[in-house]
Amino acid sequence: MTDLNDLTRIRRELHRHPELSGQEQATAERIRSLLEACTPDRLVTGLGGAGLLAVFDGGSDGPTTLIRCELDALPIHERGDHEHRSAIPGCAHACGHDGHMSIILGLAQTLREQRPQQGRVVLLFQPAEEDGQGARRVFHDPRFAPYKPDFAFALHNVPGLPLGEVFTRPGSFNCASKGMIIRLTGKTSHAAHPEDGISPAPALARLMQTLPTLPRQFTESAWVTLVHARLGEKSFGTAPGEAVLMATLRSETNEVMSALSDRACTLAREAAAEAGLDVTFEWEDDFLASVNGQTGFDHVAEACLEIGVPFHRMPEGFRWSEDFGVFTQHAEGAMFGLGAGNIHPQLHNPDYDFPDALIPVGLDVFRIIIRRINGLSASG
Repeated sequence: MTDLNDLTRIRRELHRHPELSGQEQATAERIRSLLEACTPDRLVTGLGGAGLLAVFDGGSDGPTTLIRCELDALPIHERGDHEHRSAIPGCAHACGHDGHMSIILGLAQTLREQRPQQGRVVLLFQPAEEDGQGARRVFHDPRFAPYKPDFAFALHNVPGLPLGEVFTRPGSFNCASKGMIIRLTGKTSHAAHPEDGISPAPALARLMQTLPTLPRQFTESAWVTLVHARLGEKSFGTAPGEAVLMATLRSETNEVMSALSDRACTLAREAAAEAGLDVTFEWEDDFLASVNGQTGFDHVAEACLEIGVPFHRMPEGFRWSEDFGVFTQHAEGAMFGLGAGNIHPQLHNPDYDFPDALIPVGLDVFRIIIRRINGLSASG
């Protein structure tokens, strides 16, 4: 049987020991030990880094259903006086991944007692969600290939929405985003003779004005947010010869993200060519939009109806990004938001803490989804 008090204890222990993206080895070892006690049919470790996959087989052929949570924390110094606050300076579970893990551990405990009747259920504890790389690394790991799902589901807690209520929609659940780095290279000169150099200053100024206007070219929602700019070095005797501009591109769909990225590069190339500069591009924090299928949406909605959890069909997706879209590109499924309370510190705030009251709600929704797709044997 699932012990909610034990899951709360586990959640707070995970909260005390956060690890950054790509460094989740100790967290993975804690999870491995807890999963072994749930006797999965197979336990795959080291997926895409520190990822783990617990496989629970059914008694007959059927679909593979994946339920995913995240292992990683954030480079944030936690503020708060609760006993389970982070013991690691400058690192905190300020996004609630500790709570998500506890929910999926509770699901493993359920599956220990009630095996799927058909197909199989795979529980994924994914590394490196925060930098947008973990889902891709897991999906392309050769050891994941035998377990590629027919259905995939995940949740994320959402402060500012009523506690324990579910929010989702068919289509884009949250936005695609990527970090764009533009490097402009000209030629330095003595500050007394700037005409003898090639300054990137005019091109940088032009791009700072024009890049944020790109979303006006699209009918779907899109954003360009300038996040950093640097021109030359601090040297009053030298006219600059290089500049860096960084921006976050964000869009409602993956198709618009592709077009937005191309047009941003075109603007930068045009500005560089006009000024006689070289230009190069780098990309970081590349997230696909998480796109919910209609069938996946229906499974979430009907699970909420069955257990009496308030359910809301969102008119539009969230602006923030999440790498779960890698899985829904290849499988039917859905991601849903679980309200963390109308008055609650926001995600990534230094005083954020996951509400333990969400553990049984998330667990019940996933349990019903699995029962609908794979069936569940009688307890014991």
